[in-house]
Amino acid sequence: MTSTSTPPGLVRFNGLAESTARAALHEACASTAWARRLLAARPYATADEVYAASDAAMAELTTADLEEAMAGHPPIGRPAPGDPTSAREQRGMAGASEALRAEMLDLNLAYQERFGHVFLICATGRTGEQMRDAVRERIGNTPEREREIVRTELGKINRIRLARIVEAAEADEAVEAVEAEGD
Repeated sequence: MTSTSTPPGLVRFNGLAESTARAALHEACASTAWARRLLAARPYATADEVYAASDAAMAELTTADLEEAMAGHPPIGRPAPGDPTSAREQRGMAGASEALRAEMLDLNLAYQERFGHVFLICATGRTGEQMRDAVRERIGNTPEREREIVRTELGKINRIRLARIVEAAEADEAVEAVEAEGD
C-alpha cells in the first residue's frame, strides 16, 4: 500500500452511516463535541488525518466538553464491569497488591474531591506504581494546570482508541477478503 492510498479501515469508517460512526467514536471518547467534529471532517484519506482531526477537536473542547469526556472513564483500578477497553488500558493495575489498590482508591477519592472529576491518565503500558506516582504528583497541580494535563492525556487515549477502530476495521476487511477468495 502506498502512503497516498486510503487504508481499508478508513474506507470502511468513512462509509459508515452517521449514527454508526458516531457510536464508534463515542466508544473512543464520550465527548459529543469531539465526535461531532470528527464526523464533520469525514472522509479521511489517511490515519494521520484522523489523528490531526482528533487533536484539533481536543484543543477546541470547552471545560464542559472535557467533563463529558471524563465522565466516560472509570477510576484507575476500577474499570466498569463489561468494559474490556478500560480493563485492557488499565492492565497495569491487574496484578497490583492489595496495598497498592487501597492506596489508589484513596488517591482517586482525594483527587476527585480536589478537582471534581476522575483522575485521567493514558494508562496503556503503565504499571500500577507509575499511575500511583502520577496521581501523587498531579494532585498538587492548580485546577487550570490539571485541566490542560487532562486534555493532553485524553488526546493520547483517543489516538490509541482511534487506531484500534481503524485496525479492527482493517482486520475485518482482510477476513472478508480471504473468505470471499475461498468461495
